[in-house]
Amino acid sequence: MAIKRIAIVYGSVAGVGGLGLQAATAISGLARTGCEVHAFGPGYKSVWPFVPPPANVIWHISPPGLSRWRSRFTMLRWRTGELQLKNDLMLGRWAALQIAKLKPELCYTFTQVGFETLRWCNSAGVPAILDNPNGHIRNYRSVYDSESSKWGCRAYAGHPVMPMIERVEEEYELATRIRVSTAWSRRSMADHGVNNTKLSVLEQPLDLTRFCCSPANKTAVGPLRVCFVGLLDLRKGFVYLLRAIRLVGLKRIVLDIVGATGDRCSKALLARESSGLQMTCAPGDPAPAYRKAEVAVIPSLEDGQPFVTGEAMASGLPVVVSSACGSAEWVKEGSTGWIVEPASAENIASALDCALSNREKLVSMGLEGRRVTEGRAGPHAEENFSAWVIMQS
Repeated sequence: MAIKRIAIVYGSVAGVGGLGLQAATAISGLARTGCEVHAFGPGYKSVWPFVPPPANVIWHISPPGLSRWRSRFTMLRWRTGELQLKNDLMLGRWAALQIAKLKPELCYTFTQVGFETLRWCNSAGVPAILDNPNGHIRNYRSVYDSESSKWGCRAYAGHPVMPMIERVEEEYELATRIRVSTAWSRRSMADHGVNNTKLSVLEQPLDLTRFCCSPANKTAVGPLRVCFVGLLDLRKGFVYLLRAIRLVGLKRIVLDIVGATGDRCSKALLARESSGLQMTCAPGDPAPAYRKAEVAVIPSLEDGQPFVTGEAMASGLPVVVSSACGSAEWVKEGSTGWIVEPASAENIASALDCALSNREKLVSMGLEGRRVTEGRAGPHAEENFSAWVIMQS
């Protein structure tokens, strides 16, 4: 069947944050097929890869979710998982109604917002691709439960709540194909019972122009300059990095954090564990932090393919990554960085000690990381994705 129209349903503003960037690369890749692409979601920001916006993408901007009043001044402000579910249900139902009228030849949906569209595809005999940015939804939840218990937080009330888990598992069943970005994600899905024949690994492209090397700015004097980029929440493992710095020595590391906390437990942990550290912490553009840093640390406890790992490597930084993180597949131990056990401050500290002991090699390690990233995340990654989509018709 020749594809003329593709519908995509996404839940984060395309181009904003990790999930938004993944939505943006998917929409851009679908546009590369030459088909008419109808994008259903909360809109987009004019950043890479939407400069200029593809002419064959028709944007259908979703109605607003729950009002700010309900989000801030009711109990939903503490039950963020329930709030996420409600908003995703609203977007998913709205998109499916529009798609049933449009009758595209192929649908591409992201988890959490795709159930209703996938159900329509199933009844209409239309091929349906599901994009799963992380590992299996149950593994995602288990990390939050274990970390909340470990750090003495209240019972975890964030995303995903049980109805969301059940919703996403139904999406796994309904999809014709499931796209993941790393072999780690594929294993997580298969280990939790998802049909392995449905799963396809297609790596993410990156903006290799904006994130580029600046080795001339690197001077191996004073404390080691380390950066962490991302949301400061329990799944990202930031607490273990802060503890690792104490083990290495407070005067030996300067830490730049580009990100913000999203829950009370993480805010309290950040305030407590960062006391006495040489550290800055603010949301914003990560590119300047990459340019100043000598090493990037990504200690995530569950993540499909964190864009920050590729961005840091493209910027010429050796990286310290957790083995519970898909982009560990990009790292060659001792050559482009270090792979550590998840939830281990001691392992991160050992990697940072190694970086300090081999400081004169960090620039060459970063340049090798840049070459690896160009080989995996250049324009060909989008081309491979587009060709794969066409094959699903």
